[in-house]
Amino acid sequence: MVIALLSKTNPRLSSLPAFLTWKSPGFRSICSGRLGFHSSSSSSDSEPLVAGTKILETFSEEFEIGSRLISFETGKIARFANGSVVMGMEETKVLSTVASSKGDGVKDFLPLTVDYQEKQFAQGVIPTTFMRREGAPKERELLCGRIIDRPIRPLFPSGFYHEVQVTASVLSSDGKQDPDVMAANATSAALMLSDIPWGGPIGVIRIGRIGGQFVINPSMDELTLSDLNLVYACTREKTMMIDVQAREISERDLDSALRVAHLEAVKYLEPQIRLATKAGKRKKEYKLSMISETTLEKVKGLAETSIEAVFTDPTYGKFERGEALDNITQDVKKVLVEENDEESLKVLPKAVDTVRKRVVRRRVIEKGLRVDGRRLDEVRPIYCESRYLPILHGSSIFSRGDTQVLCTVTLGAPRDAQQLDSLVGPSTKRFMLHYSFPPFSINEVGKRGGLNRREVGHGTLAEKALLAVLPPEEEFPYAVRVNSEVMASDGSTSMATVCGGSMALMDAGIPVREHVAGVSVGLVTEVDPETGIIKDYRILTDILVSAYFDFLLDSIYSS
Repeated sequence: MVIALLSKTNPRLSSLPAFLTWKSPGFRSICSGRLGFHSSSSSSDSEPLVAGTKILETFSEEFEIGSRLISFETGKIARFANGSVVMGMEETKVLSTVASSKGDGVKDFLPLTVDYQEKQFAQGVIPTTFMRREGAPKERELLCGRIIDRPIRPLFPSGFYHEVQVTASVLSSDGKQDPDVMAANATSAALMLSDIPWGGPIGVIRIGRIGGQFVINPSMDELTLSDLNLVYACTREKTMMIDVQAREISERDLDSALRVAHLEAVKYLEPQIRLATKAGKRKKEYKLSMISETTLEKVKGLAETSIEAVFTDPTYGKFERGEALDNITQDVKKVLVEENDEESLKVLPKAVDTVRKRVVRRRVIEKGLRVDGRRLDEVRPIYCESRYLPILHGSSIFSRGDTQVLCTVTLGAPRDAQQLDSLVGPSTKRFMLHYSFPPFSINEVGKRGGLNRREVGHGTLAEKALLAVLPPEEEFPYAVRVNSEVMASDGSTSMATVCGGSMALMDAGIPVREHVAGVSVGLVTEVDPETGIIKDYRILTDILVSAYFDFLLDSIYSS
């Protein structure tokens, strides 16, 4: 034995504790992809497998997009998850898992949770926190979770209200690739493998542009030279998400980038389909919480006329419309109680909301009118004021209709820049835009907690728009913080932040290259219920809060 040989050269080793000379206990272990029991004696690779040894069955797909070799793998790790996929690109690997609750969905919405995690072990680093552990999700992790959530959410079946949780984790990072797009594609593949009903797959891709040439899946170094950072998600025929940051490129160039992005993103679809064919589960028959046609027709007969009266009266404001709809719901409830219609009472709020959507959609499609009486391309009255708080470095008020934001600018020394602790990208951030949405802005009571996913996302939209016009650091070596406090919300507060933030920067005397404005845009569609094909559509400029809930809505933020 090794210990016996060592004891001849060093007598002290003969007095080693007894537990160091124990024989191998043959614990259950995983080694080289094999699950089983190791014997105490060594064996060569040529020996036959013994009884009780289970081999992990893995499946993988490899393909190329641009100049990158990409792989999907399943079956090796996270085998108990409903669906799990490891996606690799060069030395970066991301694991995405999905799980769904058992039993019937009892809610009236889809409780989908997406968690994206970047732990420091992925780059061989120990966290610098006091406990040497990762803390609460960082801003970047929340934003990456939104990139995954936005394209997958609309593809769950209507009426599917079972709880679904997506967990995406970066396993290793070479610092060259941004794992966010990889996590979104891995999530699509995991949903395809699972038994959860879902209308995918989707492909998600990043497009850059250097020297006028588009770059597919650019590295982090290439992104620093790019004047475009486009993240695009789609199915084979439809766009699911557009997330873009640019340095003042033309509309024609953006249109060309979107066309290139779609052609490249669909290349992710076939590998996912092949992987699901080899290793996917049979889709489970989940109970859908659908409103019966009988109930819908009854509620329509009782409520449609009253709802039309509300939405054809331009004198109604946000809260007046809400109160009127509550009264209509109570009137319908009284009738259903008298008729002892328990089935309809269970889904009454959802049924009234469905009738409301149809009324508003029909009004938009057929008459070209909004809920507040505006034409589709009309913007609400605008009020602007700068230097509202003269003691500050910069401040402004921006109002569009009933939406109002107060923006302030604070300048600091270079050392005041935010220190970032992410796997990829720069280590500091000198321009920060923080967006706050207090409960009083919609006349509600609520607690103020830590980082809010919605607030971080909306603030980043505005930050991207304003960052492009800031002077370079060599010319303006200051840290800049913009605060946007929503004073009242009736839709499009993120785009009001763009406008108010631009004014506040100018009020602070920062030599921005251009003035920036933002507006929200909505798409209203009329879909054939049998084929799912869009028969007609209208585009709305400057949408109200109520419009967000009226349609299957794609929001495009332009600045």
